[in-house]
Amino acid sequence: MSLTTTIKLSNGVDIPQLGLGVYKVNSGEEVYQTVQSALDIGYRHIDTASFYGNEAGVGQAVNDSGIKRDELFITTKIWNDEHGYEKAIDAFHRSLEQLGMEYVDLYLIHWPVPGRFKETWKAMEKLYKEGRVRAIGVSNFLEHHLDDLLDVAEIFPMVNQVEFHPQLYLKDLHRYCSDRNIQLEAWSPLARARYLDHPVLKKIGEKYGKSTAQIILRWDLQHGIVTIPKSTHTGRQQENADIFNFTLSEQEMRLINKLNRNRRVGSDPDQL
Repeated sequence: MSLTTTIKLSNGVDIPQLGLGVYKVNSGEEVYQTVQSALDIGYRHIDTASFYGNEAGVGQAVNDSGIKRDELFITTKIWNDEHGYEKAIDAFHRSLEQLGMEYVDLYLIHWPVPGRFKETWKAMEKLYKEGRVRAIGVSNFLEHHLDDLLDVAEIFPMVNQVEFHPQLYLKDLHRYCSDRNIQLEAWSPLARARYLDHPVLKKIGEKYGKSTAQIILRWDLQHGIVTIPKSTHTGRQQENADIFNFTLSEQEMRLINKLNRNRRVGSDPDQL
């Protein structure tokens, strides 16, 4: 396994299992340097969103990198005030213009806004059929949101990106998605560093000579999760990528699973 290791989505598209998230990375120079350093290290998967306000900087860094576009995997998302068939189409074209790209690899509905995401999904299906996006999916959808969507979907989502970390181990949602060939992806996999000093994680890290962050990211990989930790620091990006040279035991995986407290660091999808 390496930074180029991919998982095949239900439609045959390969998504790199480890990527870089850029939530709350400032537009302009900060996001440009953040993405540029990640690409230099070897990251090929970058995740942004219209809501982040930094699509232009992401696109500029990607386009200046000299890396062939088909070697990269770029995700963006549609925000809550962009729902509806026509509005979603317009939002997508705005994102493309900001990114300076002809297509994106993955386009996601950012949140399951009640009563609105079904119409938006029809627009996503149109974009997919036209080849403007290589894969479509959702973010922050729980089982009942997915049930509602799948009732009307002609094309099933290929990805569900959710908050996922040891203290929010969504075992049932993971199984639900796996059963329907929906790839689960973790945002905020390190829970904004809120429990990186946990004794269980520290003890396992000491065994392998790894940080607690590396232990959590390795736990993601071994669960078959796509994970997109954010860091603006080159050293931290390198550390996050150094997780392919060890394997957690089944017992260690179970110990980390047991850290679950159903504790979120972000918003609850049912409280929009």
